[in-house]
Amino acid sequence: MVATIRYEDIVKVPKALLHDHLDGGLRPATIVDLAAEVGHELPTTDPEALGRWFAGAADSGSLERYLETFAHTVAVMQTAPALRRVARECALDLAADGVVYAEVRFAPEQHLERDLSLDEVVEAVLAGFAEGTAQAVEAGLSIRVGTLLTAMRHAARSQEIAELAVRHRDVGVVGFDIAGAEAGFPPTRHLDAFEYLQRENFHFTIHAGEAFGLPSIWQAIQWCGADRLGHGVRIVDDIAPDGSLGRLAAYVRDKRIPLELCPSSNVQTGAVASIADHPIGLLRDLRFRATVNTDNRLMSGTSMSREMSLLVETFGYGWKELQWFTINAMKSAFIPFDERLRIIDEVIKPAYAKLLA
Repeated sequence: MVATIRYEDIVKVPKALLHDHLDGGLRPATIVDLAAEVGHELPTTDPEALGRWFAGAADSGSLERYLETFAHTVAVMQTAPALRRVARECALDLAADGVVYAEVRFAPEQHLERDLSLDEVVEAVLAGFAEGTAQAVEAGLSIRVGTLLTAMRHAARSQEIAELAVRHRDVGVVGFDIAGAEAGFPPTRHLDAFEYLQRENFHFTIHAGEAFGLPSIWQAIQWCGADRLGHGVRIVDDIAPDGSLGRLAAYVRDKRIPLELCPSSNVQTGAVASIADHPIGLLRDLRFRATVNTDNRLMSGTSMSREMSLLVETFGYGWKELQWFTINAMKSAFIPFDERLRIIDEVIKPAYAKLLA
């Protein structure tokens, strides 16, 4: 059955995406256009060559070097029209790839260089997502986009960004996140923000267990109360060769804490050596709440369909396994339960039922 799964068929099947960065998914041609408007110098102005440059520069095996590539994308996302365009195209690109639900995150504090306020940044992005969603529907596609606001873990604005997220919770913002280099910047530095979010009954995920190990995951869950783990791939360090679980790994599995796994990105940043070495196969076998994600589509030269295709090629997965990952992600989304259930029962399961039949 696996041999019959073609990339073109994976594109058509409904997918759910929880971990995707807005500033990591721009179209190269859009970067060229926007850079010309603001006078930002790029490594090259040829869109195809620029796309290759991003993938190559990000493919260093270092999270810090990987993050440096964002200087160019963030530089061209400093005006409301630019943010709106990038968000619109993001929604359209995801919908064209068969993504029916996506949570896309960005850090408002990184888009203030041209005098936008934090609220204006968020409003521009939400407007772009609304436009892209509407255009996708006109084209016969369906997508629901939820927005996550990210605070940078090396900065000191997490409380402000948390309040910003709650302020926009009824118009498209569904969650909060912290991101950036893990080492030296533990999530407990932002404990006030997380406690505030819990008092507001608001959802949040934390980048943890990507470039740093089990202490980062433990703090994210036990000190900060994260609903999900951004990446969380290093939870494998608490699993013995015979498959027995340590205390932390057992807690993550037993509590059904979702892991936002990003296979290609994890290879690029050196978290794992290759897709074949990625613990997503082990985590699935052990029935963790594992999900498949893109992280940064531009830097990894990827899409949800490509990530799933890599898993099919590497682990021999069929439609049953791809459905399992998709439903895991949809169950773990930050939108209301009835909305999650509707997408699972009315969109995801019927499509996979035809393929499984």
